[in-house]
Amino acid sequence: MTGQPDESERAPYLRITNVTKTFGAFKALDNISLTINEGEFVCFLGPSGCGKTTLLRAIAGLDIQTSGQIEQAGRDISALPPAERDFGIVFQSYALFPNLTVHKNIAYGLENRRLKRAEVNRRVLELLALVGLSDQARKYPAQLSGGQQQRVALARALATSPGLLLLDEPLSALDAKVRAHLRQEVKSLQRQLGVTTIMVTHDQEEALTMADRIVVMKDGAIEQVGPPLQVYREPASVFVADFIGAMNFAPGVISGPSAVRFGEWNLNCDINGFPHGAPVTIAIRPEDIVLGEVTGDMENSLPARIDGLEFLGSFVRARLATQTPARLQADLSINLVRRLNIDQGASLSIQLPKERIRLYSQAA
Repeated sequence: MTGQPDESERAPYLRITNVTKTFGAFKALDNISLTINEGEFVCFLGPSGCGKTTLLRAIAGLDIQTSGQIEQAGRDISALPPAERDFGIVFQSYALFPNLTVHKNIAYGLENRRLKRAEVNRRVLELLALVGLSDQARKYPAQLSGGQQQRVALARALATSPGLLLLDEPLSALDAKVRAHLRQEVKSLQRQLGVTTIMVTHDQEEALTMADRIVVMKDGAIEQVGPPLQVYREPASVFVADFIGAMNFAPGVISGPSAVRFGEWNLNCDINGFPHGAPVTIAIRPEDIVLGEVTGDMENSLPARIDGLEFLGSFVRARLATQTPARLQADLSINLVRRLNIDQGASLSIQLPKERIRLYSQAA
């Protein structure tokens, strides 16, 4: 009996194998290998200069890799020029034609394919409705807001129904409120169309809220690949832990089969295979530290003093002194701070839940 192949057995839509890109003596991409499935929304995330845009441009054929192979839908596109690849792209700068109307901008790629005028017009109207700009067709880019221009750029990229959509920091030029709104719109549109999408961003919040998987990059190499929750909760390195979200770091030493020494205290946790006596970096997220309702006999509890409180809108970040050189931060809900009357200078017990503690090699 035959049936549809299981998703895990399907060939990936995009396969990147041992891709390296050099500019003179500088290695921008260092032996990158990655697979992306059909319909996935993947974010390349990392600081400036980490290679994420170079990798996107290699996929598009705008900067051919020095070595390595790229396959799309089973076809080797490694050496093909951009015009022979199946993708639509949206740049940070939108790159709209200022002398063409919104309608003409979206129609540009379709007209180049010499489609009939009626067919082009139908497709443009369909896309304008899709991005919510049906009433803006006759305007020019300069007459639109930044958010509207970005929607036009998105509609133009989707006009030819590409198999792959490439987004190069598409929202970074917009203000925070518009950016947050467009994030949801772009993700909703991607789900609706089912188009395989790669987005480059340095904005961790953008990646966490939009991606099916995040590819974290550093110095031309991949540090970690995984779903947003996994990358956030189980960062593979100190770099990933520090780059995505806030993280407390403190020095420690493995003191037992399931314990790490932190100052005067032994904290129970998974020691992750480190040998006894090994120096490690202890990591725990600010929101995982428990305050206010902790007793001294609870596991991993220790005394602390509140050295400062920082109001951050939806929560308060407390700076904690712990009788060690380490300074910890804890994120507390406004309600908790109000209910327990937590104030600067207060002494209290805190708890570091063992399942939330992660350990890294100090050389990491």
